[in-house]
Order: sequence, then C-alpha cells, then structure tokens
Amino acid sequence: MIYKFNFSRTIINWFHKHGRKNLPWQIKKNIFKTWISEIMLQQTQVKTVIPYFKKFIKKFPNIKKLSNSSLDEILFLWSGLGFYNRAKNIYKTSQIIKKKYNNIIPDNFYHLLKFPGIGKSTAGAILSLTFNYFFPILDGNVKRILKRFYNIKKKYQLEQKLWKKINFLTPIHNSQKFNQSMMDLGKIVCKIHQPICKICPLKKKCLTYIKKIDIKKNKKSKIKKIKKCWFIILKYKNLFYLKKQKYTIWNNLYYFPMFYKKKKMLKWIKKKKINFKNKKKLKKFLHHFSHYSLLIKVIIIKIKKIKKIKNNKIWFNFNNPKKIGIPIIVKKIFFKIYKKNKI
Repeated sequence: MIYKFNFSRTIINWFHKHGRKNLPWQIKKNIFKTWISEIMLQQTQVKTVIPYFKKFIKKFPNIKKLSNSSLDEILFLWSGLGFYNRAKNIYKTSQIIKKKYNNIIPDNFYHLLKFPGIGKSTAGAILSLTFNYFFPILDGNVKRILKRFYNIKKKYQLEQKLWKKINFLTPIHNSQKFNQSMMDLGKIVCKIHQPICKICPLKKKCLTYIKKIDIKKNKKSKIKKIKKCWFIILKYKNLFYLKKQKYTIWNNLYYFPMFYKKKKMLKWIKKKKINFKNKKKLKKFLHHFSHYSLLIKVIIIKIKKIKKIKNNKIWFNFNNPKKIGIPIIVKKIFFKIYKKNKI
C-alpha cells in the first residue's frame, strides 16, 4: 500500500532542496502571471517560454492592459513561440474578463473552465500555484511520473485512472508546493528519455524502477548457476578419441567423452580397460552459456594402442582434421593442450 502522506511529504521535501523557485512567474506571483505562464507552457518547455513571458509581462503587466490591447499586438509578442491558438485564447479570455468580470480574473475553478484554452488541469494549476487552493494538476510531467510510479501500461481509461491517482495523492494543505514539486521532478529527474532514476526520491516505491532492478538481479542470478563436468581425452600419437553425441547440449557434434559425475567417469574408464595412472590434468576452467556455466575438468590419458571403432566414433587427427562438426569447447581444449605443451 502506498500512502498519500508519505508520497506527498517525500515529493515536497525533495522540492525544498532541488525544486525551481525563481522562475519569472514565481516572483511576485499573482493570478494573472500564473494564467499567462500556464498557457505559454502548454506543449512548450520552460527555457523556451521564459524570454517570451518576460517580454509579454513587460508589455502587459496586468489584465487591464491586456484586455485593452488588440489580437495583433498579442500575436506580435507571441511570434516564434508557436501554437498560435494559445495567443488567440488569451485574447478571447481577456475580453470575457473585461466584459463579465470587470477586469478581475475569477478565482473560481468552474468559472475558469469556461474560458478558452483552460481545461481541468490548467484551472487547477492556476488556483493551486497562486493561492495554494486544493486542486490537483495533470500535465505531461505528472502523467509520466504516475505511469512509471504505478507501472501503468494499459491505455484503456488511462486519463480516468491518472486523475483518480493524483486526486488521492495531492495533499489538502500543501497543494501549491506539491504540484510544483511534481512538475519539477518530471522535468529534472523523471524525464521523457533517460530518466535519472538513481536520484529520484520515489525510486524505493516506484514499480517501474523496482521491476527493472528485479530483472537485472534475475539475469545475474542465472549466470551464477554452475555445473561441474569432466572431459576424458584419449590420445594416441596425434589421434584423439571423439564421439558423435546425441540428446546433449552439443547435439550431433563430435567431442570428448563427457561426464557430469565422477563415479560414472571412473566406471567408464574401468569398462574400457584404460590405464588411468598415465594421466595429466589441465587447469579447470569455466565455459559460459546463457543460463549457466560449466566448470570443466580435463584429464588427458595417453594410450599405447588403439582399436577399430565405429558407430559415430572417430580417431580425430589434429594435424589432418576431418571436416566434422565440433563444438567450440573442443577447440578451446585443443588450444589449451598445445599451449601448455601437455602432449
């Protein structure tokens, strides 16, 4: 269970240390500045908005100056910012405020919703960021945090789910700081691309982050699994005994007699009447597969004579090799043998 108090407290504590507190619309804030900044910030990054906002407020420091201007004046200042319907909506809203509200921007949520370009999230942002009223916001940054925090993948009724989550998480008494914290966290840490999860204050409870960590742990644990095995190398001059194996990890390839248990290896040597005293050993080594590793022990036994063999068994001439399929491990062992001058 993720508790509302813990989430909001964590976010707000992070904001006190890392959040943005000196943006132009945060200095001597009022509802007019917040409204203009929120409209400008729709689909546009903060660093792009700042110079436009400063020029706009210098020209139109209050709603009265704005409502007495023309659309052309507003569009002139907006040139280069893009999404020009936003500028038109600002102009239309200023005219409504002038006629219906006597140039006083209402601090009523439902009145704000009637203005062009102001939706549920924007109205909540204007009131919470200006007056600390209890209203949640759900901009792109907040959506991204929630989707990752709860590991929400399904798009069905996504908007409804996210509104339900943010309504639950937003604190009653600190909505202003919480909302600003969420936007800042999304911008600075929980980025669209390459989020910096290691410094995120929510990582201990973030389901997406936890899932990633679990996947990494599982991958590591699979590699740690080790099996032991023995290879017996029977050598006569430049000939090596190989057998075509079936139903094994190297199916239908030729390689040395291989045993997973020492008792079976010794039993096979006894059955073949091989002199086990005349032996040499290679240093044991690991051979890796995707899900496990083999700890391989190689025993080299020189024999004095050979018998005729058949049924998928051969005496492999290292100096004049046959064109047969052999696994990489056999090549690796041959290399180790000759490198160490064991034969």
